[in-house]
Amino acid sequence: MSLDSITQNIDDAVSDFFDPVATTVGDIVFYAVSVGDAELPLIVAWLVIAGLVFTGWFGLVQARKIKLAFNVVRGKYDEPDAPGEVTHFQALTAAVSGTVGLGNIAGVAVAVSIGGPGATFWMILCGLLGMATKFVEVTLGVKYREVHPDGTVSGGPMHYLPKGLAERFGRGGAQLGKVLAVMASIMVLFFGLFGGNLLQANQSYAQIASTAGGEDGFMASSAGAVLFGLVVSALVGLVLLGGIRSIASVTSRLVPAMALMYVTACLIVILFNVTAVPDAIGDILQGAFQADGVVGGVIGALIVGFQRAAFSNEAGLGSAPIAHSAVKTKHPASEGLVALLEPFIDTVIVCTMTALTIVIAAPDSWTEAREGESIGGVTITSDAFETVLPWFPHLLTVAVLLFAFSTILTWGYYGLKAWAFLFGRSKTSEMTFKAIWSVFVIAGSLLSLDSLISLADSALFLLSVFNIIGLYLLAPVVKRELSSFLEHIRTRRAGTGAEGEDAKAPVAEAP
Repeated sequence: MSLDSITQNIDDAVSDFFDPVATTVGDIVFYAVSVGDAELPLIVAWLVIAGLVFTGWFGLVQARKIKLAFNVVRGKYDEPDAPGEVTHFQALTAAVSGTVGLGNIAGVAVAVSIGGPGATFWMILCGLLGMATKFVEVTLGVKYREVHPDGTVSGGPMHYLPKGLAERFGRGGAQLGKVLAVMASIMVLFFGLFGGNLLQANQSYAQIASTAGGEDGFMASSAGAVLFGLVVSALVGLVLLGGIRSIASVTSRLVPAMALMYVTACLIVILFNVTAVPDAIGDILQGAFQADGVVGGVIGALIVGFQRAAFSNEAGLGSAPIAHSAVKTKHPASEGLVALLEPFIDTVIVCTMTALTIVIAAPDSWTEAREGESIGGVTITSDAFETVLPWFPHLLTVAVLLFAFSTILTWGYYGLKAWAFLFGRSKTSEMTFKAIWSVFVIAGSLLSLDSLISLADSALFLLSVFNIIGLYLLAPVVKRELSSFLEHIRTRRAGTGAEGEDAKAPVAEAP
């Protein structure tokens, strides 16, 4: 029996077993209610409402403190003797690498096809709201992290939920927190293996096989798939061996490079069609408030835009605090401010640039998709770039590979921390996880396992329910941490005689 037959049989067997489970769980987690002619998943509403609440609770912190956030990222308030493993910039790039991926390329194309250009407006708005949620969860991640004797750090919802709830609500909070911590670890680990690893390997392999000879090329064969998996697995394994310092060292170079490369390509297309920019912006604004799109008119555009942004930047899901917790700082809110830049980069910049490129270039495939044809998001985005850059499919392949590689690295770290919480931090336990992670990279090149990936998506978004409840309960802690950090800046400025706006604005009182 050939390897192709074996992998197909495995895929079929897994689908037969898990499809009913994945469908049932997905129907529950992504349960949708009718709003006009469109369907609104309640989990998306849950995430967006959290962004609205925290935006009001902290007095538009994402607008008032964005300058301070940039100052922290560039090292203005660094403290060399602070506990932690990585700089603010490295923590940010590590977390961004876990969110910026194929969804920014393919998912956005699907969003502006289904919801029309107006979906872009709502996507941006949701990204801006998500900045406040990210600020809250990352501040808590650093506040309740665990610094181990060897200097390494563990953080995330599996730490701030039990510790924070115990601190605020005593024994009852501690018991609830322990249950939530175990559930959070299981969900992070499960999504990491299938969504953060196997799916990324599968999609990046499919892209390289498509551009390297197509169905008749060597890369499309089982041998090509195994070779691809082995190479990527070896590279991932080498980086993971060095822990978050090694991952951050790679992502701090990789993320800016791939973002610059992709955004530059977008700008080239936009500049070549500069006369179409006013009309494109008009279409986006008009489509946001007038019936335009395949599904549900204005409400459809709003829902599709919100859904794409929520899925893309992961604000409220509890994943990013795991990476940010490793930062070198004595002030948790300093990294919370850094983290609010994450949805800005992922959604407001990268996703918006993709949407603008598609709307301005208006490739035939996008027009056909808006008329109801089933066309892949990668194809639409690739066609948009190809109107100006005939060689873009090759650049897209590089972008997909880089995005996928960085995502596998970051989710490898997330998965390791969840694994360690469940099974302990011994060397044997750690090496066991890294071996499993490497095997999944190879498996992803050969298997699709769509039902398990769908189930993993459901698990991660289910985590947001418990995570955001915890964020609401612990928000007063975040307010105190922000006040403490701003006071630290004021004291520091008074000592140096420096003046500035960073710490002048008051913090909104928590209701």
